[in-house]
Amino acid sequence: MMAGANAVADAESKSRTSADAKAAILHGGQIFLVCLMASGLVSCASTKEPESVSTAPREIVISVEDQKLALMESGQPVAVYPVSTSKFCLGDTPGSYGTPLGRLKVAQKIGSHAPMGAVFKNRQPTGEILPPNAPGRDPIVTRILRLTGQEHSNARAFARNIYIHGTPEESTIGRPASFGCVRMTSQDVVDLYNRIPSGTQVHITKSRLPSSARLWARRQGRSSAPAAGKTPAPPIVASIPKPMAQAQGPIIAHSHFSPPAP
Repeated sequence: MMAGANAVADAESKSRTSADAKAAILHGGQIFLVCLMASGLVSCASTKEPESVSTAPREIVISVEDQKLALMESGQPVAVYPVSTSKFCLGDTPGSYGTPLGRLKVAQKIGSHAPMGAVFKNRQPTGEILPPNAPGRDPIVTRILRLTGQEHSNARAFARNIYIHGTPEESTIGRPASFGCVRMTSQDVVDLYNRIPSGTQVHITKSRLPSSARLWARRQGRSSAPAAGKTPAPPIVASIPKPMAQAQGPIIAHSHFSPPAP
């Protein structure tokens, strides 16, 4: 009798141990499953988060010496383009047709979605489209970035209608040839236009571009300095027409202006 009772007790004990073990395994499995679900939920949530977008401010630096424009972000070049500044002089004096120096900013962006070569007059499209280097034509084309001065030395820039803009005279890009504005090829001005917002800071300087921008330009095949042993292209020689030089008040510095015959 005692032996039989002991055998039953042992069987019940083993049964309880087995049940406890199964319960422990089940409980552990549930915990593991919950962990996996939690991990999966976190993973799903992370894939729905938007990618981070750089909010670093961009600045335009224009070098008169290099005849180049560099788009900088956090002190590093993003793009470098050849340009053309005034063939007359530097400065903001009314009637001088000079390119102003110093700190400015983009006050207006004009020409979104206009086709390349679209002609603008008084910042309005005329409906005409010109190919590059159209003979005898020198209007403003494609895009306009209207500048406003940030310093006393360039305070008239907005009233003088100083722009960064496209020109059909692309053969003159890379040397001083404008009537005060900063000229670019149509392709380049569209690219720059699409990269910056209104309010972008602009620095026009007589000095060379930062070394990082010059290195970037060389790597991209847009060297900002003449090759060794070669003479840089001379600027287009021009004199200010006397009637215009003596005019009073602000003068529109549109690059499509044609000086009157003497």
